[in-house]
Amino acid sequence: MPAAVQKEKGSASLVAMLLVPIIVVNSIGFILPILNLAQLSFKEALVGGGIGEAFTLSNWAILIEDTFYLEVLWQSVWVSAAITLITLACSYPIALYLHRTSDPIRTVLIVLVISPLLTSAVIRTYGWVALLSDNGVITSLLTSMGLNVPPLMFNTTGVIIGMTEILMPYMILALFAGFGRLDQNVEDAARALGANELRVFTRVVFPLTLPGVVLGCLLVFVLAVSSFITPKLLGGGRVFLLATEIYDQAIVTLNWPLAATLSMLVLIVFGLALALYARALRLVTA
Repeated sequence: MPAAVQKEKGSASLVAMLLVPIIVVNSIGFILPILNLAQLSFKEALVGGGIGEAFTLSNWAILIEDTFYLEVLWQSVWVSAAITLITLACSYPIALYLHRTSDPIRTVLIVLVISPLLTSAVIRTYGWVALLSDNGVITSLLTSMGLNVPPLMFNTTGVIIGMTEILMPYMILALFAGFGRLDQNVEDAARALGANELRVFTRVVFPLTLPGVVLGCLLVFVLAVSSFITPKLLGGGRVFLLATEIYDQAIVTLNWPLAATLSMLVLIVFGLALALYARALRLVTA
């Protein structure tokens, strides 16, 4: 056997051996639970939290026929999309500044960006509860300025505000990682050819950073759709999203088959988001 063929087979064997651990971990920690959820979604829910053995499509029929779950799906998608867009608008200038600043200052700023992730999301959410409540700092400040402030808690507004702040570090880091294609020389060339700052941004800077934008939007959207604790606390049980409804069905009403069905619906949303991400990434890198 030629030495080149032996070397190629040896490399393939080494790659296979290196992939075995991650395949085992993913199979046990991800694939098997997903298959179990898929199986559970076709089971019958019994009184008192029991699970029947008979195969049934009733849980999926409920999602299609009951307009409440269609509304929950729509609200989850548009709220997550709104959070994604607002987070992008707030994070893009910060990430761009991080990219353009010098190394010593950049290191300090990156630590500041990451530092909120070292605090539990529950604690940060309770912080927003104190800020957004009727007697909170933000409401009191706006009221003292003579503004008629609508309630900022226990509604969609509070959920969007809290989720935007909580997910901003993820968006900033994703954008910063995707700014590798941005070259200062290209910007200088555009200015030398007579382009103003707005035109440089719209025609040079933003197009070159689109891969990071797409990645950050995917990450934040997926995290927003699957987030539970912040919508539950800031929504006060009045904002119905897929994650909160899964919790209610599994823990409150003990309808595990329906909770599994809703979980599979979240996975379908994730799959569609990944498909859109792949399509968008091909377009921006073409």
